[in-house]
Amino acid sequence: MTPIHIEPTWWISVVEIPVVAALFHMLHGLRRDLQARMDRADERESDALGRTREDLAAFKLEVARTYVPLSLVRELDRRLAQQLLRIEEKLEEVSRAATAAAAALAAAQRAAQAAPRGGAAARLGDAAEDAA
Repeated sequence: MTPIHIEPTWWISVVEIPVVAALFHMLHGLRRDLQARMDRADERESDALGRTREDLAAFKLEVARTYVPLSLVRELDRRLAQQLLRIEEKLEEVSRAATAAAAALAAAQRAAQAAPRGGAAARLGDAAEDAA
């Protein structure tokens, strides 16, 4: 038996050329897929960047609307404290007046009870007792 002798030109034309063509085709496909992935990633990043910019702009607008300088807060606090002090003083005045009126009424009732019964003083005392 004689060994089969393969000529190099036949080997190149039948085996190596299709293999090399397949490798080039695979490399081209990989390159195209990689480029498409990079484009999608860039698009996602630009969308995310746009959303972030919109959110930042909305936050800046909200801060501008709701921002109150500390000096205004202090001024408001001072004014509220003064108003509360005035209300407290008025309540104390009313309380003192009510206490004085109650004391005067009690004194009048004691005086009416101590006075002899009869005449207008007795009727005044009876009316005060009825009212109480």
